Amino acid sequence: MSFNNFEGEVPQGGVFSNASGAIISGNRNLCGGSQVLKLPQCKDSMPKKGRLSPTLKIIISVACSLFGVMLVLVGVLFCILRRKKHSASPYLPDDSFLKISYGELLKATNGFSSENLIGKGGFGCVYKGILGSDEKNVAIKVLDLQHRGALKSFIAECEVLKNLRHRNLVKLVTACSGIDFQGNDFKALIYEFMVHGSLDDWLHSFSNDGSLHIQYLDFYQRVNIAMDIAFALEYLHNGSQIPVVHCDLKPSNVLLDMDMTARVGDFGLSRFLQETAQQTSASETSTIGIKGSIGYAAPEYGMGSEVSTYGDIYSYGIIILEIITEKKPTDDTFSNGLNLHNYVNMAFSAGRVMEIVDPMLFHNMQEEETTSISERKTKDYITECLISMCKIGIACTMESPKERMGISDVVKELQLIKETLSKCDRNYDH
Repeated sequence: MSFNNFEGEVPQGGVFSNASGAIISGNRNLCGGSQVLKLPQCKDSMPKKGRLSPTLKIIISVACSLFGVMLVLVGVLFCILRRKKHSASPYLPDDSFLKISYGELLKATNGFSSENLIGKGGFGCVYKGILGSDEKNVAIKVLDLQHRGALKSFIAECEVLKNLRHRNLVKLVTACSGIDFQGNDFKALIYEFMVHGSLDDWLHSFSNDGSLHIQYLDFYQRVNIAMDIAFALEYLHNGSQIPVVHCDLKPSNVLLDMDMTARVGDFGLSRFLQETAQQTSASETSTIGIKGSIGYAAPEYGMGSEVSTYGDIYSYGIIILEIITEKKPTDDTFSNGLNLHNYVNMAFSAGRVMEIVDPMLFHNMQEEETTSISERKTKDYITECLISMCKIGIACTMESPKERMGISDVVKELQLIKETLSKCDRNYDH
């Protein structure tokens, strides 16, 4: 076998198993074989230093997998905490608001029971609650944070109401910003409880068959409510340090206290006017059309205009017309281009205002013959005031924003109406 330049591993079986000796010189690359041949060991059969056993490989693989899973979990947890931190309001009520816990609100509302539920809105539910040792009645608005815009609504309402004070604005008592017992983000606003509900309740409360009013407002009360709302708007637009636009004025957002004084509430869509001027991006203006409520939102908002005090004036005018006629702007009567403004304006122009007013305004006079001089004068005064109210409502709901009546002028006109009403004999309504 000498000098053949063989290479590779020499077998140990076959004829090589009984070999007692062999001459293999001249074959440098041979290896292995029996020990008798005294050949070097083949590289593949040499024990490798540091080579891992199968068991150790499995252990390392499992450890690496667990470590990877832990990294993923830590990453997810970090994202959740970061999102919650980001979602937490940077504008929580300051120390002037007494903070309250989720547990206290849970107790105050009997576990947010259906019996305590008094209303539902776009951003959450409102519950009646009893707080503190003095058992104060409050209205608790719980935000649905899954609803788009709910957090922004919470921030806006806190910002507006913590900076404003007026007898015709709903008072924010406190706020809650924390987590519930399931670890979910929780936010709520707590207001003074308004005993007499909303203006919408009073204007449109009927019996089950829809034939009879359960409760109604006389004309004096309606004028006072219109005046209260006007005072609130005048303060928001002209009396505060930074003008505020409410953006969602409607009867359901006008609440009545124990004395039937009207208070404007729900500032979830409100905007400081200087912010509006600074934030005129395309994305902002494109969403203006959905600001407010159908029928009450100014028509220019639907065309992408910025929010303005003119928009609030339009909403106020619609409320005035609704107070007079008892018709909502979304009434089935209005179709094919006819709206509440046109409906009243046509009657006003034709001298038929008394044909479209809410008949409940004269319900007592209609039950009995109006024969006395005082009753006839009273009806004449009320008719005169109704016509003046129609003029205000029409002027506030003009299609062109700059043609609308200013809120200060509205207040002056309403004061004149109240002076006229002071001449009336109210005995007919009692």
